Amino acid sequence: MNTLLTALAAAAPLAAGWSGHVLWLRKRLHTARRDPLTGLRTREGFTRRATALLRDDRAVVILADVDRFKQINDRHGHAAGDALLKATAERLAHYVGRHGVAGRLGGDEFAAVVLDTHGTVGDLLTVLHGVLARPADPAAPDIQTTVSLGWVRAADHPGDDLSALLGRADEAMYAAKQGRAGIKRAGLGRLFATVAGRRSGRRGARTDAPAIVAAA
Repeated sequence: MNTLLTALAAAAPLAAGWSGHVLWLRKRLHTARRDPLTGLRTREGFTRRATALLRDDRAVVILADVDRFKQINDRHGHAAGDALLKATAERLAHYVGRHGVAGRLGGDEFAAVVLDTHGTVGDLLTVLHGVLARPADPAAPDIQTTVSLGWVRAADHPGDDLSALLGRADEAMYAAKQGRAGIKRAGLGRLFATVAGRRSGRRGARTDAPAIVAAA
């Protein structure tokens, strides 16, 4: 009995040390999957959660891109640009809620996946578009811009994975930006001219892949 108690007493510090190490690793992993500026999930963390959500046929993929972001940075400085990105992230995360996921894909580009439980996502995105256009700081109302949104319903394209759906949402967002429409839903046809699911020149596009030309 004494030998057993001695062995257990000796093992206790090791067990405590290992438990602490595991907690430290989990914290590091959580931090690595969060964007340090906005607190949203990074591309890796977003992809993991979004892929799981896409198993639900109510899933909707949203792509958001801040309009005139470079001009704001150039005119008001990077601090103003960072404040705008943080405000956009906070408002998008609030819209998504705990049942969806939002992430920062890079720069001024954000993505989200939500479940359209009541079939009203179009109306809700209209409200979100207005919220995103509010000044980041009420004390500086001149520092503001709009955010172009593109979205696609996953059930409309049952063969598409997250990458393909993001490509469709990206095309819709670009059309909204070009037409100054604010919001646009992806159509039911094939992707417009893209490179690896992303428009040529966009972040994440492969320059060595052939373009996929869509039918009208």
